[in-house]
Amino acid sequence: MDVHKWIKLVIFGILSCKFGITSGDDITSGPVFLTEPRNRIDFSNTTGTVIECAATGNPQPEIIWVLQDGTKVSDVPGLRQVQSSGSLVFPPFRAEDYRQEVHAQTYRCKGTNAVGTIVSRDVQVRAVVSQDYDVDVNKEYVIRGNSAIVKCLYPSFVAEFLVVDSWISETETEFREVYLASTNHDSKYLVLPSGELHIRDVTPEDGFKTFRCRTKHRLTGETKLSATAGRLVITEPVSKTAPKLQIGSNIANFVVKVVLGNSTDLMCPSQAFPVPAVRWYKFIDGQVGGKLPVKLDDRVKQVSGTLIIRDAKVGDSGKYLCVVNNSVGGESVETILTVTAPLSASVEPASQTAEYGRPAVFTCNPEGNPIKSLSWYKDGKALPGANESVLKIESVKKDDKGMYQCFVRNDHESAQFTAELKLGGKFDPPQLLSTFPERTIQPGPTVSLKCSASGNPLPEITWEIDGKRITNTDRYQINQLTPSASEVVSFLNISSITTNDGGLYVCKASSKVGVSEHSARQNVYGMPFVKSMEKMSIVAGETMYINCPYAGHPIDSISWERGGRILPINKRQQIYPNGTLVVEGVQRNADQGSYTCVVKSSPGYSAKGTVEVQVMVPPKLSSFDFGDDQIFAGSVAQTTCVVTEGESPIEFQWSFTGSSVSNKMGISVIKAGPRASLLIIDPVSPGHSGEYACTARNRAGTTSHTALLHVHVPPRWIIEPTDKAFAQGSEAKIECKADGFPKPTLSWKRATGSTPGDYRDIKTNSGTVRVEDGTLTMSNIQKSSEGYYLCEASNGIGAGLSAVIYVSVQAPPHFEIKFRNQTARRNEPVVLQCEAKGEKPIGILWNMNNKRLEPKSDNRYTIREEILQSGVMSDLSIRKLDRSDSALYTCVATNAFGSDDTSINLIVQEVPETPSGLKVLDKSGRVVQLQWTAPYDGNAPITRYLIEYKLIKGDWNNDIERVLVPGSATVAGVYNLRPSTNYHFRLIAENEVGASEPSSTVTIVTAEEVPSGPPRGVKVEALDQSTLKVMWKPPSREHWNGDILGYYVGYKLGSSDKPFLFETVEFNRDHSKEHSLQINNLKTYTEYSVVVQAFNKVGAGPMSEEVIQFTGEGTPDQPPQDFTCATLTSTTIGVSWSSPPLANANGVIKGYKVIYAPAKLWFDEASKDTKITSQSETVLHGLKKYTNYSITILAYTGGGDGVKATPMHCYTEQDVPDAPQSVKALQMSPESILISWLSPEYPNGIITQYTVYVQEAEREEIRSHRVPSFQLSFEASGLKEDRYNFWVTASTVIGEGEQSKQVSISPSSRVPAKIASFDDKFTVNFKDDIKLPCQAVGIPVPELQWRIKGSAFVPSDRHRLLPDGSLLIREVSRDDAGEYSCSVENPYGQDTISHILTVHAPPSPPAVSLTSSTTSSISIKLKPKKEETAPIYSYIVHYKPEFGEWEQIQIANSQLEYTVEGLQCGQKYQLYASAQNTIGTGEGSEIIHTRTKGSGPTKPEASKFLEPSSNSVTLHLGTFSDGGCPMLYFVVEYKIRSSSDWTLVTNSLKPGGNFVVLDLAPGSWYNLKVTAHNNAGFAVAEYEFATLTVTGATIAPMIEKTNILSAIFPHIPEWLQDLNLLVPTIATLVVILVGMVVVCVALSRRGRDSSGQSRLRDDMVYSQSVNHSTLGKQNQLRDELGYIPPPNRKLPPVPGNNYNTVDRIKRGTLRSHATWNPRQKHMYEELALEKGTLRTLPDGSHLYARAGDFAGMEDEIAPYATFHLLGFREEMDPGLPSGQMQGMNPQQFQTMPHSSGMNGGQMDSNFIHQRNASQSMPRQQAHLAVAPQRPADFGPQYDDPANCEDPGYQYAQTQSQYGGQSVTYDQPSDAYGTRSNPSMRRSVGGPAAGTGRMILPPYPEPPAPPTRGISQQQPTNNYVNSSMYSSNQFPPPPPSTADLSTSSNNDSGITEGSEPDNDRDQLINRGGLMKPGSRDALTTEEMRKLIEKNEASNHVGNGLTAMYDTVNV
Repeated sequence: MDVHKWIKLVIFGILSCKFGITSGDDITSGPVFLTEPRNRIDFSNTTGTVIECAATGNPQPEIIWVLQDGTKVSDVPGLRQVQSSGSLVFPPFRAEDYRQEVHAQTYRCKGTNAVGTIVSRDVQVRAVVSQDYDVDVNKEYVIRGNSAIVKCLYPSFVAEFLVVDSWISETETEFREVYLASTNHDSKYLVLPSGELHIRDVTPEDGFKTFRCRTKHRLTGETKLSATAGRLVITEPVSKTAPKLQIGSNIANFVVKVVLGNSTDLMCPSQAFPVPAVRWYKFIDGQVGGKLPVKLDDRVKQVSGTLIIRDAKVGDSGKYLCVVNNSVGGESVETILTVTAPLSASVEPASQTAEYGRPAVFTCNPEGNPIKSLSWYKDGKALPGANESVLKIESVKKDDKGMYQCFVRNDHESAQFTAELKLGGKFDPPQLLSTFPERTIQPGPTVSLKCSASGNPLPEITWEIDGKRITNTDRYQINQLTPSASEVVSFLNISSITTNDGGLYVCKASSKVGVSEHSARQNVYGMPFVKSMEKMSIVAGETMYINCPYAGHPIDSISWERGGRILPINKRQQIYPNGTLVVEGVQRNADQGSYTCVVKSSPGYSAKGTVEVQVMVPPKLSSFDFGDDQIFAGSVAQTTCVVTEGESPIEFQWSFTGSSVSNKMGISVIKAGPRASLLIIDPVSPGHSGEYACTARNRAGTTSHTALLHVHVPPRWIIEPTDKAFAQGSEAKIECKADGFPKPTLSWKRATGSTPGDYRDIKTNSGTVRVEDGTLTMSNIQKSSEGYYLCEASNGIGAGLSAVIYVSVQAPPHFEIKFRNQTARRNEPVVLQCEAKGEKPIGILWNMNNKRLEPKSDNRYTIREEILQSGVMSDLSIRKLDRSDSALYTCVATNAFGSDDTSINLIVQEVPETPSGLKVLDKSGRVVQLQWTAPYDGNAPITRYLIEYKLIKGDWNNDIERVLVPGSATVAGVYNLRPSTNYHFRLIAENEVGASEPSSTVTIVTAEEVPSGPPRGVKVEALDQSTLKVMWKPPSREHWNGDILGYYVGYKLGSSDKPFLFETVEFNRDHSKEHSLQINNLKTYTEYSVVVQAFNKVGAGPMSEEVIQFTGEGTPDQPPQDFTCATLTSTTIGVSWSSPPLANANGVIKGYKVIYAPAKLWFDEASKDTKITSQSETVLHGLKKYTNYSITILAYTGGGDGVKATPMHCYTEQDVPDAPQSVKALQMSPESILISWLSPEYPNGIITQYTVYVQEAEREEIRSHRVPSFQLSFEASGLKEDRYNFWVTASTVIGEGEQSKQVSISPSSRVPAKIASFDDKFTVNFKDDIKLPCQAVGIPVPELQWRIKGSAFVPSDRHRLLPDGSLLIREVSRDDAGEYSCSVENPYGQDTISHILTVHAPPSPPAVSLTSSTTSSISIKLKPKKEETAPIYSYIVHYKPEFGEWEQIQIANSQLEYTVEGLQCGQKYQLYASAQNTIGTGEGSEIIHTRTKGSGPTKPEASKFLEPSSNSVTLHLGTFSDGGCPMLYFVVEYKIRSSSDWTLVTNSLKPGGNFVVLDLAPGSWYNLKVTAHNNAGFAVAEYEFATLTVTGATIAPMIEKTNILSAIFPHIPEWLQDLNLLVPTIATLVVILVGMVVVCVALSRRGRDSSGQSRLRDDMVYSQSVNHSTLGKQNQLRDELGYIPPPNRKLPPVPGNNYNTVDRIKRGTLRSHATWNPRQKHMYEELALEKGTLRTLPDGSHLYARAGDFAGMEDEIAPYATFHLLGFREEMDPGLPSGQMQGMNPQQFQTMPHSSGMNGGQMDSNFIHQRNASQSMPRQQAHLAVAPQRPADFGPQYDDPANCEDPGYQYAQTQSQYGGQSVTYDQPSDAYGTRSNPSMRRSVGGPAAGTGRMILPPYPEPPAPPTRGISQQQPTNNYVNSSMYSSNQFPPPPPSTADLSTSSNNDSGITEGSEPDNDRDQLINRGGLMKPGSRDALTTEEMRKLIEKNEASNHVGNGLTAMYDTVNV
């Protein structure tokens, strides 16, 4: 069972006991708070708070939170959250998120269940937003000898949250004291409860001190030391001055409030000379004189003029008077003290069960001070008028059950208590079971109405009609039946029903526990009728309901009238359709009177009835009490009860505590008129205290009011104490009792001396002394309790009572001190005293070490006695002490009642001996831990040790420093030393007697420490948009604490809260120079915060202060927003925009550039205009009319122009057009003339029409003819032989434009040939059609002829002459451009026109030339062809890295020189360009091959790069040469020289600065390997170094071993003297010879085999299987191949190191590598190597098969081994043919070929393990198998790619042996695809050529570094990261194409490697000789099983297939 269930069970058990719940009772219970929130919750916005609220009950209550007005509290994201557990959570928030309605609000917690609801006290929640504040202490002026009060000053907004934690005083000698709040009121410096520092008896020495206060914030816990230090300004008195109170200061408190139990102080600050006397008085009501002196005791103290009250009580409240006097004068000041007690309440009973109809009473008992109000709540809602302590429910009803709460409140807090009211008895309220319906009937028949009801007790059923009770009559009969004990049935029978019997009938079932009723109308047809209504009386303020008792049917309307007016006449009146009149808030003057009900039916009949309404007013009492003055016994008390409103007559009645008053009680009641009653009590006695109630009663109601009378009675003795005597050890009880009102407080005090007076409070404890109800009890009373005792009784009335008694104790002799030590110095006298108290006579004896001391035996001893009042004093004197006098002396006292003794241990003391054994336990830069052996202390505890120390060059007399150590310590620390400094230390011991001699001196050198100061003068400058330069100077020399090694420069975004990013800078030994660092790759125009910290070999010192600096301004990377344009006029356009987002501005926007041009010229940069403005809108002027403009905009900063916005398009408005360009008038006939014209050059809009004007030369009349806009000619007919003038105008919607020039012509009979068309220029797009016009006129019809470029027109498919004379050209080409002329001729004339045709086609490719290149850019120059006709509007530059994807950049047509930026350093690139015009994009130029500048890194010399120390080595990374390409990162590894395993230190070390390799062993040899990477490649530097010894010395170099062969054969070359090389070489040659012999023998035997060629074919396959390390059928399990797993690293293993290798064969004959099956644990399969032999191939050629040389391959990756590259994934070529896809596994191994060549035959896919898309690496000294007719050609042998030297040659032939398109090693490995012939792809079964691609891991994961020791002549192929190799070496070329025409190898490109857990063997269906689907073909599953059984070789097909070994690394 969980904890919550246990808690619920326990609480239910408690409630069961408390409320009397038993198993048989109702186990439900109302909610009760378990955790109720406090009244006030203050919290800081930095911490937030959680307000918990929990309640219990059955069922479990639901907790909700509400506001003060009852509104439910909801979540406010980030600011307020209501949890399901009931907690209200206010999370921390920012200051700007403060919301008053959330953080300064009154909340309530509400718990509710089925029983009821409760609400918590008011919870005032206030969030305090953290604000900076200062704490100050000011000067205080004081006269010497007076007291001073120093105050801690802080702002008012934080005052209530701060408390003064302590005061600190300092002097000029740096002596520091701390003062805390203390109860030691005798101290000179006292911290008062209110936080002030009280200084008494000020002396001049106090003026030399400064005072600071430390405050603590009670919400946040923050402590602050005052920013200023105050001090006392002390003045010497020059004359007598009267007291002056500091009334005007903040110190004088006139109103003080304190919480019960806390301490407070009442201050009376004054200054005077002579020093004044201060007395405090308290005003006492009823006391003669009005005040009494304040009694001072242990709780109430007076310190100078300040009155301090501890443990404040409610009785301490009152008015206090401070009186200050001296001989000159006096002053006084009053202070009011209020002691507040926390409010609480209790309700009796907490739970009660009441029966229906019975009364229930709850009594609330409030406690606390002050109490302002009391109220009652039911189920969370206030009960109106319930504000008395007693809540009485006269008759309990069902709705009364639930939860009741009593709330008490004052101005600051509230409290509540919960009670529950349950309904008792097994009662069921009445419930109607059946009722009667509403119906309409005819008069005459008998009607019966039925009602049945149930309930307990059985209810009674009554009947009513229209509100009147029905009784049995002649016509109405009521019958009632009880068919069961719980049911009653009633019938109402109406005989011969009439119309007047109609009405509203009510059936009412009632019992003492409730009422249930039903009503329904019975309508009887007939005339309307209103029954008589009785007079109504209604109480004012209530709601009046009047039902109209009408009858008849049908009824059309029911209305009410009053005074002839139809109601309603105001909003308080309302009439319902059933005839009910409702009047709310009845008023006597407005609503009293007659009301008439009017009922109407359809035929026009009506009836009326009137009712009289009388409004009565209940009595209303005015509030009364017995006055504010206190009433004492014997005085007179009176009060008056007055009725201010209400009907007369009024009856008064007085009651006292619930009973009527009488004259016998001394109470008189006098009626003071008809509306007042006077209550007089004369005289008042204590029995009159209580509650008096006045009840006023009239016809309308009853009202009462109560007043409480407190009779104050001074204390009176009930039992007055008297003198007592008790036997010692007995229990003493002394009674002291008194009564009075208020109840007196009894206290006991005891006199401090032997005489009465100066009484102090008795300290009580539960064990021996206690005071209960005035009785003082002392258990086991002793003689010490004897004395005078005082019992006081006080209740604030009068002076109180007191009684002094003497308590005597009869006791035997008694020593107050049973044992003590007494010390004395050697050779000095001493006196031993013992005082025995008790009844005299008393005899005393002395013993020394338990032996009787006789003074006569030694004259140095003397004994004398003195009789005292309380006993006897005995002295033992010893002269000139010796060490032997140290002993235990016992004093024995005896009298008649017994005896007692005391012992004195005499200790003879001397100075200590010299300390010894001083040594160093530990030391650091500033602290030294010393230890020593404690010396003999001289019988006096060593009080302290003095550690004396000095600098080694100092003097013990002048330069000494001391540290004091407690005498009990033998280990101590010396602090505040300087790091790396020599010191002398010595030790001195001291006791009370004196100091010892110094110990021997110890010399100590302190250790180094981190720098203690930050770098100085840190400055940051912005170099450009992304670079900051940081400059600084070293820290001050005294802060170095050792040698500074370098600096850490940290930087981050200024607004970021993330940690700094640090870069390391080496220390500059030249102190005159500044250190500096450039921080690159920063964000543009961004605020950065920069810090610098120095470091030495211990660590880094403190950071400098943050320096804020912006990087340089950049250009905005976003265009202006909301860019719009709007046409204003025909020549202006308005443009508006808003600034780019602030985050994208990258600087301060200085202005905007609006770029605009006609849309058709937008491509031409020269046509664009720019307007610069700083506003967000502008107007473009001077534009072309009715022209489509393209407009864009950009913002510019100090860094340049930003991004342009997407162009907008706007047309200017239309305007009147210009005049038509040209006009012709041609004679068409003798009476008609043809006028033709050209359109206006600037139409300025859409031409709507042309107007042709005709005027005869001799007349002024002008005729006009309108011509449609599409028509450019007009025939004027009907002309005479006269001269005519013609002109033309064009019109737009704006109006008519200018007229053209006039042309004149006269008609004649001759009509010559003319052309109406005009010379023109035509532009056409490539492949479009064009029509060239040539409209001819003339009579006879002229002959028309076209000439094209000077040649006569010849019709063709593309060139055709149209009937109107126009020439049509279809699908225009470039050659069609040129001049076209048309000529016409007839007998009367001729005419000619010419057209120029321009053809616009896509542009030709521009000429591209290289101009320059850098490490990151390539510059080119473009030259377009001159013959371009269409304008070029842009160029596109295409570029890509050699193995990357094409990218393109669009540049402007004017930008003929361009630089491609952001390229990788030292990489090859391809570029070409193309041009664009309006037609489209032209073809690209020729591809240019180039490269960026830069090369791979160059390793430095060891002496410059390495700086070893004893346990580390420092790497100076800056000594690496980057080859012009910036360094990317470094990989650092090291190992012990004798070890083979490298340890990776880091694989992502940033360049720049130094790097320290730590945790090295001192004096040891190491190998260090550092791989430096840049974009052009990488360099591997390997060094050998030795660490220094612990002392910093170097170690001797390792001794070289002597070679035995060099001693025997001194003339042999050194390389042959190396046994490590010589022995494997000889062994390899022997094995090769033996292998060849074995192969030859085997071939000769097989040649004689009967199987013939088939046998040879199988043997050849087997031979290849053996030579290529694949499973063979004769294979046996020999040895396991060694597999070294990679070390446990956080990063993927780096290829090229000495792991992940296949070990060589360890024993037996030399064998090739074998296959490791990853699915068989610890199972390796290997094949024996067969001798090489010559094979005959099926085509007649021969194959040489040789064994490879495997010596020295222990640490190499096995050739032809399938391995997995960690961090890579593979890709299947989607373009692979389906035949080659069969059996392919998308997750393949990486296969490296074996050393034997494979060029002699075509590879088949019938091998056991095949690698999809593997990359082959050539190895030195391998043999190629070639046809015998050709000389043997040695091809590359494959080896471990990680162990290859640096070639820079790429195989360029596409049909090489390996089919690979190789790249140089200084290029990035983007693609390794191959281009080979189809036979190669078919034989291998790999992906299509050129499709393999290696995706390199992203930076910073480092690529694999190369290994060492491979000959430079060894050719290699490409590997995973070819960028690791340089480009200055080339391998020999591969075999020629002729030799390799049929060769095929593993044609592939490297694909991404699969993860180790996804690798699996590739099992494919064999092709070639084993056809798919044949009987011999194996399925994938069958092949898998055969491999697992090591039997796969039996099924290998008969093909020349390259076999593979696979190893999954």
